[in-house]
Amino acid sequence: MRVIASSIRKGNIIEQDGKLYVVLTAENIHPGKGTPVSQIEMRRISDGVKISERYKTTDQVERAFVEDRDFNYLYEDSDGFHFMNNENYDQLLVPKDVVGSAAPYLQENMTVKLSIHENIAVSITLPQRATLEVVETEPVTKGQTASSSYKPAMLSNGVRTAVPPHIGTGTRIVVLTEDGSYVERAKD
Repeated sequence: MRVIASSIRKGNIIEQDGKLYVVLTAENIHPGKGTPVSQIEMRRISDGVKISERYKTTDQVERAFVEDRDFNYLYEDSDGFHFMNNENYDQLLVPKDVVGSAAPYLQENMTVKLSIHENIAVSITLPQRATLEVVETEPVTKGQTASSSYKPAMLSNGVRTAVPPHIGTGTRIVVLTEDGSYVERAKD
């Protein structure tokens, strides 16, 4: 399906020179003078090579037909990550390079969206938030609960983040899966 370059968004799959690319960032640039352009950074799905392309915003780009489906995360092994289709219980193996930076946030039975192209997973979309436990942080300092400065913390998935001073070790918190930033204390 051909679309104009300015309509391409992060997560879209583009077909170029017979190869598939997943869009990492897409930015429309409108200079004061000259032609507006779309700067698109993408990763080749077959081998993980990143490339950056610049198109005129009106250029036609081939967008691959991709179907988004909900899958449940099962487990990880040396081959990759295993997911199960919620509708027909088929299992799908997703390579580590497709999961990429999302890997630490995967939790057993978590429902994720996988973009499928010809029975191959080409990208993954996690839920916006994940609940994790703080496994290491500085102790709570008395009288510092109203402070606006955050302190470093290690989460149960191995990701480092910053938490408010009143959060201690063993506390379950909600973080954004996009960047691991603190949202709130979990309501258990």
